[in-house]
Amino acid sequence: MEQRIGIIMNGITGRMGLNQHLIRSVLAIRDEGGLPLVDGSKLMPDPILVGRNKQKVEEIAKRLSVSRFTTDLSNALENPDDIVFFDSSTTQMRVEILKNAIAAGKHIYCEKPVSENLQGALDVARYAKQKGVKNGVVHDKLYLPGLLKLKRLRDSGFFGRILSVRGEFGYWVFDGEIIPAQRPSWNYRKADGGGIIKDMLCHWRYVLDNVIAPVKSVSCTGKVHITQRRDESGQKYVADADDAAYASFELEGGIIAHINSSWCVRVNREDLVTFQVDGTLGSAVAGLHNCSIQHHLNTPKPTWNPDQPQTLRFHDHWMQVPDNADFGNGFRTQWEEFLRHVAEDGPWKYDLFEGAKGVQLAECALQSWKERRWVDIPEMEV
Repeated sequence: MEQRIGIIMNGITGRMGLNQHLIRSVLAIRDEGGLPLVDGSKLMPDPILVGRNKQKVEEIAKRLSVSRFTTDLSNALENPDDIVFFDSSTTQMRVEILKNAIAAGKHIYCEKPVSENLQGALDVARYAKQKGVKNGVVHDKLYLPGLLKLKRLRDSGFFGRILSVRGEFGYWVFDGEIIPAQRPSWNYRKADGGGIIKDMLCHWRYVLDNVIAPVKSVSCTGKVHITQRRDESGQKYVADADDAAYASFELEGGIIAHINSSWCVRVNREDLVTFQVDGTLGSAVAGLHNCSIQHHLNTPKPTWNPDQPQTLRFHDHWMQVPDNADFGNGFRTQWEEFLRHVAEDGPWKYDLFEGAKGVQLAECALQSWKERRWVDIPEMEV
């Protein structure tokens, strides 16, 4: 038996909305015959694509065999047969758009950040709770194979008492002068909601909270390293939004974490993001896919002698954690979990309030940068 579920997909002309959410998630589920439910039936996604540029939306719809598309979001929200609303449009418009969808009785799933500010994020979370609609926020990093392995190690007690976490994220984003830029120009304009602190610290909140321990306080310095870039049409513009953030966190249990996030760094590591966790009994280094470990008893005992070349091959003392599972596309996995949550009340943790926590950490980090001090993270309630 097949059960249709109508999904309004707003903002799918952007890179993430198109590739990860539409093609690799919703349409992949559709093209593979639907999502199996507990009762043995299949849930079949039926998307309607929404965007402001009719030509772009129509081209995407035709190319991907999606029969429904529109530029009229208000009209799309009036259709009672489409019960899920997804948004990956700009952050500046998100709160108003989500509130309109909630008022129309739609279940909500959206990209992060939920809002440009904490008050907006809490307002929309409370409104969704008041209206009784199911809701969720993208939390894709938790589904990375490397971080799934890291969490498995933590849950097994491999680390003993966790002492510290060190994270490195980022790569060199070309400014467009010689080599074309590979990220949207709005990311580097403060007036358009850009900045790496707003973009990435919401990720680090749910990663640290769920993989290591809850975040209790933050000390952060942001920086605008590259002050002039070229936009999509090749025109110069002033880049005034932070393109790097250097943040320290105190976690529950006295764990200290430090994460460097930068679009102005050249990569000399195994992956675009790496996390090293050190504990009393062992350490691990995880990237997007791989995770290597070193147990206390396998830890070499080096001696410091700057007059002699180092003879220890430190990397040789680490071993890879096996997959022991099939890791699918994390965005699709989240979609499957959320659709099951809507269709059969399946388990779901990452609601709009969880998304608000990410916005809260970004705000506290910006406050820390402005005031040059540590900022405690207050407890919140919906």
